[in-house]
Amino acid sequence: MTSVLLFGFYLSLLMTSNDLGFEKREVVQRAIAVLEEKGFSKEAFVIKHLATYRSTDNWWNNYVGHRDAYAATNFPFEVLTLYPEFFEVSVDDEERAAILLHEAYHLLGYGEEAALEAVWRNKQALGWTVAKYSESKVWKNTRELTMSQVPQLFRCGDDGKSDCFQ
Repeated sequence: MTSVLLFGFYLSLLMTSNDLGFEKREVVQRAIAVLEEKGFSKEAFVIKHLATYRSTDNWWNNYVGHRDAYAATNFPFEVLTLYPEFFEVSVDDEERAAILLHEAYHLLGYGEEAALEAVWRNKQALGWTVAKYSESKVWKNTRELTMSQVPQLFRCGDDGKSDCFQ
């Protein structure tokens, strides 16, 4: 009975949201390729083979609500909603890979703080660096959110207020 209920819940998430579409899936595949190329094989596997992509909120996302987001994940159902900002605001495939890396951590069961911390710690390995992205909206938003939720990552340097992973 539990399996039937869980499957029904999963189907309801899919039926109350829209599929991503071919062109947007190609963009996602390029970002996943960046993750694979940079050595994030476990995370790339999860978002490549286990996630179901949607382009609009399902009933649960509408009920819970979200702040300005590039994506939303429904764990443990592995439903990943990519909002227009994911495609329109991010500057390239590397930056979209950073967003997908964050969502992959959610798909693996990480909470928001842990996902932010994991991405921030791994940003150099991903190639998502301050030198290249400091002026991007995604970088600025992620840095601000990470600073507010994981402040210990910004207590380095002579001033005690610098990014510890830069």
